[in-house]
Amino acid sequence: MMYSKLAFDNIRKNSKTYFPYILTCIFTISMFYIIKSLSVNEGLKSTFGGDTTKEILRLGCYVIGIFSLIFLFYTNSFLTKKRRKEFGLLNILGMEKKHISRLIGTETAYVMIISLCGGIGVGILFDKLMFGFIARLIKIDIPFGFNVSYEALAYTLVLFAIIFFLIFLNSLRMIHLSNPIELLKGGNIGEKEPKAKWIIALLGAVCLGSGYYISISIKNPMMALTLFLVAVILVIIGTYFLFTAGSIALLKILKKNKKYYYSIKHFTSVSGMMYRMKQNAVGLANICILSTMVLVMVSSTASLMIGIEGIIKDRYPYQLEFNAYTGGDKEKLSDIENMVDLTAEEENIEITRKSVYSSLQFSAIYQGENEFTFSDTNDFRLLDYVYNLNFITAEDYSRYFNTNIVLDDNEVLFYSPDEKFPHDSFRIFGEEYKIAEHTNKYIKAQFMPADVVKTFGIVVKDVSVMNKLSEGQKEVYGGSSSLIVSHCCVDIDGNADKQVEFYDKVWTKLEHYVKDNDISYSTSCRETQKSNAYELYGGLFFLGIFLGTLFTMATVLIIYYKQVSEGFDDKKRFEIMQKVGMSEQEVKGSIHSQVLTVFFMPLILAGIHTAFAFPIMKRLLAMLQLTNVKLFAICTLCVFLAFSLIYGIIYLATAKTYYKIVKK
Repeated sequence: MMYSKLAFDNIRKNSKTYFPYILTCIFTISMFYIIKSLSVNEGLKSTFGGDTTKEILRLGCYVIGIFSLIFLFYTNSFLTKKRRKEFGLLNILGMEKKHISRLIGTETAYVMIISLCGGIGVGILFDKLMFGFIARLIKIDIPFGFNVSYEALAYTLVLFAIIFFLIFLNSLRMIHLSNPIELLKGGNIGEKEPKAKWIIALLGAVCLGSGYYISISIKNPMMALTLFLVAVILVIIGTYFLFTAGSIALLKILKKNKKYYYSIKHFTSVSGMMYRMKQNAVGLANICILSTMVLVMVSSTASLMIGIEGIIKDRYPYQLEFNAYTGGDKEKLSDIENMVDLTAEEENIEITRKSVYSSLQFSAIYQGENEFTFSDTNDFRLLDYVYNLNFITAEDYSRYFNTNIVLDDNEVLFYSPDEKFPHDSFRIFGEEYKIAEHTNKYIKAQFMPADVVKTFGIVVKDVSVMNKLSEGQKEVYGGSSSLIVSHCCVDIDGNADKQVEFYDKVWTKLEHYVKDNDISYSTSCRETQKSNAYELYGGLFFLGIFLGTLFTMATVLIIYYKQVSEGFDDKKRFEIMQKVGMSEQEVKGSIHSQVLTVFFMPLILAGIHTAFAFPIMKRLLAMLQLTNVKLFAICTLCVFLAFSLIYGIIYLATAKTYYKIVKK
């Protein structure tokens, strides 16, 4: 009972540090339980496209699990550091290390039991609320009833029992490897003036610059996807190096500037920050990285969710599209068109817009010359020069734009939406084609976002020319070659349910038709695809908000512990400054300036990281069909301003605790 009583009294007496730690454990456990429960929720499994959301949530479980291990270890180190002196005193007074180990074990058990009970209780309480939130995001019905996920409960108990056991072992390591004198001096470690590590500072700047360069120089989304992780790792390494070495190097330079350094305003501020940087560099780097993660995740997922309607309309210009790989056969194309018209007549539905045409599309390399080439090697350097070539016939073009285009065998109309093609002709597959006209219009449905891959639209004489081009690309791509596709795209006068119903009826007829004629086909319905998009983007947005909240909480706790630990460190400095003649107002202003600079430096650098991450994130979002750069920029700015406001409120709230400690 002695150890239980001592452990309880220790937690109560150290409530200023233990209470936030226990709250953090409860919050982290509840977050893991909720996301694990959602990932195995049968209500999501039974919905159309629910597997996508469940997969996103399952990946979120791994992220939160790994984060929980690292973060709880990190926050526990603050507790252990502040209590080193207490453990050293107990050791000197006669308590052996094995007794101290039992005491720590009892305290850890108390914290674990309280945290698991509280965290699972909160998780169960808010599980249904979170399911309702994600159900609204992905547009599904919310089933009635309240349930407890025993699978999520088991995973949560096992994971956090292991984490608390590892924390306990780490505390034992610290106690058994230190002698009583080292423990007593634990609070004063790091009081010597730090040395400027110029090589590390330079390496940090190089890593950061390299990460920034990758982000702003990559133009191709596939290359961006490949190098994104490399850029992230470089920025993280650069951030740690700059905070641990670069900040001290900068302060050393300021100290050598005698005109700047030897003034009342700067003398105490620079010297105080120099010691503060040595003690807090890793913590400040963690705040910066966590803040950047919050800003990037929330702004990108919010952009996808807000811009979902525009994404769907850009991706599917027509409500319904029926495609068959007919090789440009006019009769088969006419059959498909008649099938759509007949169904509309049977269902008494008005077709408000219709486009019928054939197209061929394949990729080629264009490097500024008038010849399109092909490569049989996987050379990533060529990705920036890959273009889609889309071909349609003059007849289809004329019907689409209500004009009359007549071309010879080797004549084409050329459409280049981003920049004018600088030649009067081009060569492909050994043939030269003269550009009769550079047109400024083309069938929009045939173009992917330019941020994903650039496309040239080319109008040829007839299907025979298109077949000739098709044979040429079959020799290059073999089994991966494209086929000539016949398109029948329509808009109808009816609501979403009517569109889906009409789509199903045509789809059934088309399925029988292509089977009888031994051809393949593909179809799309905008309303159905909208449901899929809500599943994907809603799941990503939920995970972004979820992880953003978790990382914000981590930032809050790190700031709080820093304010508390620095309050105890600055208490003696506060007294010494007053004894040497500085007024209380001057001392308070000096310390306030130091703390303000130190704690807002991570936010400023996080803003810079986010700004440099914008180009590469823009290209990654383009792969998810978001090409509205203005929307992404507005979301990023709004998220940064909102996070800055939260950050400022956190600082003001925790600063009160700091000043209370200093003034005692």
